[in-house]
Amino acid sequence: MKDILGEAVHNYHFNNTPGKLWIHNTYGPKEPMPVEAYFREEDDMPDLEWVALNECRGQVLDVGAGAGSHALILQERGFEVMALDISANSVEVMKLRGVKQAVQADIFTYSGHQFDTILLLMNGIGLAGTLSGLTQLLQHLKTLLQPGGQLLFDSSDVAYLYEGKVPAGEPYYGEISYQYEYKNQKTEWFKWLYIDEKRLTAIVEADGWDMDVLYEDEHGQYLTRLTLKK
Repeated sequence: MKDILGEAVHNYHFNNTPGKLWIHNTYGPKEPMPVEAYFREEDDMPDLEWVALNECRGQVLDVGAGAGSHALILQERGFEVMALDISANSVEVMKLRGVKQAVQADIFTYSGHQFDTILLLMNGIGLAGTLSGLTQLLQHLKTLLQPGGQLLFDSSDVAYLYEGKVPAGEPYYGEISYQYEYKNQKTEWFKWLYIDEKRLTAIVEADGWDMDVLYEDEHGQYLTRLTLKK
């Protein structure tokens, strides 16, 4: 897939005619994605992200780290953080911003180290794409956790998109198709997963995890912690 998001992040960092990043979807008109959101300071982050950062412990893997904003805060707090992103452009920006360990890799195939906390914010778990992809991702993340380690991520129930007529059966209604557009270039369509708490609970319990919801806001977004059952 074209690295359109990474290019937008890179151009924004260098103030190089950044342009507007658009997200196309299958349920309504295209929407602007404010690239500056990837460069937020701690004071500009929502409460959900504050809670997640406060719950981090030990060695941290920040998955889909973007421009490195969460990794930089954790570094300032004294954590050892590896910031991982599939985008070469994003990794370059993270290094220039001061992230000490910025690694270009695909989380589905990354290996070589284990962590006490794996962090996936800004609905980072959505990169699983589908329910089956989520099971695959969770199985892989088990191999990256130290004994007693934790996964921290947020998601939300997108039933509101269907105005009270949530589709039943397959595919799951939270498997949403998107496409990035930037400077007259478009990515291929890709799936992004939003999962409701009830469905997530059933999946993770069957897969050997304990789940705790740490925070929930008025918009139905929630932050959860997964730990492996003892």
